[in-house]
Amino acid sequence: MKHSLYRLMLLNLLITKGAIIVACTNFLISRGASTDGSTMITYAADSHVLYGELYYTPPGKHMPGEMLDIYEWDTGRYLGKIAQAEETFAVVGNMNEKQVSIGETTWGGRPELQDSTAVMDYGSLMYVALQRAGTARQAIEIMTGLVAEYGYYSSGESFSVADKNEVWILEMIGKGPENKGAVWVARRIPDGMISAHANHARIHQFPLDDNKNCLYADDVITFAKERGFYHGPDRDFSFSTAYEPPEYGALRFCETRVWAMFRRAAPSNHIPVDDVKGTEGLKPLPLWIRPDKKLSVHDVMELMRDHFENTEFDLSKGVGAGPYCLPYRWRPLTWEVDSVEYLNERATSTQQTGFSFVAQARSWMPDPVGGVFWFGVDDTYSTCYMPMYCGILKSPHPFAVGTGSFHEFTWESGFWIFNFVSNFAYLRYCDMIQDIQKVQRELESGFLAEQAVIDAAALSLYSQAPRLAREYLTEYDAKIAGDTVRRWKALGEFLLYKYLDGNVKDESGNVTHPGYPESWYRRIAEESGEQLQMKKLPGEQSSH
Repeated sequence: MKHSLYRLMLLNLLITKGAIIVACTNFLISRGASTDGSTMITYAADSHVLYGELYYTPPGKHMPGEMLDIYEWDTGRYLGKIAQAEETFAVVGNMNEKQVSIGETTWGGRPELQDSTAVMDYGSLMYVALQRAGTARQAIEIMTGLVAEYGYYSSGESFSVADKNEVWILEMIGKGPENKGAVWVARRIPDGMISAHANHARIHQFPLDDNKNCLYADDVITFAKERGFYHGPDRDFSFSTAYEPPEYGALRFCETRVWAMFRRAAPSNHIPVDDVKGTEGLKPLPLWIRPDKKLSVHDVMELMRDHFENTEFDLSKGVGAGPYCLPYRWRPLTWEVDSVEYLNERATSTQQTGFSFVAQARSWMPDPVGGVFWFGVDDTYSTCYMPMYCGILKSPHPFAVGTGSFHEFTWESGFWIFNFVSNFAYLRYCDMIQDIQKVQRELESGFLAEQAVIDAAALSLYSQAPRLAREYLTEYDAKIAGDTVRRWKALGEFLLYKYLDGNVKDESGNVTHPGYPESWYRRIAEESGEQLQMKKLPGEQSSH
């Protein structure tokens, strides 16, 4: 997938300076763990230079011998050609018209295993597989087959792969320039369970004789032994330990996000916080757990909105949050004072999200109606998820490729409208986020409430002619996208009106002058000592 020239120039500059930070979060919900029997995966695509837009690839039929150019998703760098498939499916964002969806998180792993001569990077694997796969298992077969034939260009990666019946986690890393291909393992999330991954390899031991629920490269263990990454019996082999040796940062920046999701979805499990703090004797987090209750689409959206609230990692607390409890820390992720290294917590919700989604697949409906790609741009905490049906014929204009860019602000762009609101809110976060959430909940609850009506109308049209249903859903999504962006722009204008110059207007429009929180005044008083204390001149009389 090609990107704009301006973005390519910036990305190449950042890569040269070592400034690219790839950090994403995925949640996986099996059919038996959802309230309605749908499968769901989520993805927050987090990058400081990613422009949030809704990709759309139309279906196609291709000539024998036709080749497909592959460009690295992160940079747009040309990597080579692969054989094109005879027929390809339409893809909306990260979900195709067969209700197959794919997300990812990058974990790096052993740097010597990256192959700069290979053709298939992780992003191309996702989007090529979505164009070709009718099921999650087919997607895994296609992705692993492509890297075997053309080589794997990227570093270590975890993929979420789902269809309307199954949800899988696939983990992969290359074998170095001298060994084309990749080693990998994939596990099906058991029915009734949920899982998560966040820039850390999660698969440890896996069954060697259960191809219904576990697939793996023939040499995934032997290669590790040959390279000296593992010594021991096959049954004890840990993919994560062998290919991503444990580091403190992997726990504190990555596994904490998994822990936070597990903690919220299944508080009865009482998963110890010490397991993500690097405490001696820690145990790896389980690959999956059973939630305390089945999860709805709205529940999963809310799980994507997390700053470690009410935990010891809570980003809304402490001096770093400022007077208005801002739960974000500007980069870098780690910093030093007097040669001691410190860190900023890394939560699921983060300011640098380009786009995120909740992909919902429903087996009891025709594919174009059953697949719903709940899509949002910018920070997950302050975005609004809109239902983009996988059968639509094009992306809505505010989120379409070409409507603005990372270097071109326009009021027509949903990405820029949402950033306009969130970046202003960072100035007085604890107050403004409440105004944002009122609109967010109003819109999202409206979309969820009318979903049954939209489904019914689309199904009725589908019974007459599938094309009619697709056209109807395309018009519906165009309308809600346009309405949402207009409503969000009005929200930004309202916030500027209400919070102008550090004041706050009440419901009647009267200007009030609320001070800082008392805790902040106490901190200033302690730090300044007598410097800011009011005093009286000799003979001065109190006038107040």
